[in-house]
Amino acid sequence: MDPVSQVSGRAYPWGAKNVDTDVIIPAHWLKTTSRKGLGRGAFETVRAEPGNLFDDPRYAGAPVLVAGENFGCGSSREHAAWALADMGVKAVIAPSFSDIFSGNAFKNGIVPVVLPQEAIDRLVEVAKTDEITVDLETMTVTTAYQDRFPFELDPFRRECLMRGLDEVGITLARDTAISNYEAGVAAARPWMLAGNGHEGVAVEGSGRT
Repeated sequence: MDPVSQVSGRAYPWGAKNVDTDVIIPAHWLKTTSRKGLGRGAFETVRAEPGNLFDDPRYAGAPVLVAGENFGCGSSREHAAWALADMGVKAVIAPSFSDIFSGNAFKNGIVPVVLPQEAIDRLVEVAKTDEITVDLETMTVTTAYQDRFPFELDPFRRECLMRGLDEVGITLARDTAISNYEAGVAAARPWMLAGNGHEGVAVEGSGRT
């Protein structure tokens, strides 16, 4: 996962409310276990409409999506976050998110930004002509018109996003601490390792081998 400290660029000025994961990526795309290529299926039903937002060349490759409340509701499919990431979205700004979607977004390097509806309305208008910046250093969303909207993010998630750590990366980052703990256990309670290739280790004073 790539580190994310700032996301800046054009934004899809959508603002739609209650967008469920079936809209983000329809069920027939769930047969794959690969994250690559899912961007082609993102918002498929919306893209079937002529003149839709997601095929508008003005927003091609936009890294930000401005949406309405309850974004990512519905099923828990992680494919929804995969599809957004594959189409280049690195931040979604909305008044509220489904808890499961928010977690999936974080695990896939997408910043879920919660702002009040008034800010969303303003950003939808700005996004039609200008870029938007999401900054994790300052915890703000800004525009070229001096708009500045502060937001909050769980400190642990913020650190992981800025360091580019997914669940595997978090574990690997603690490799030294884990190894030290395991070495300590092996020294203090070697009988606990029986059956793991350490049979026959003598325990002083216990009569155990």
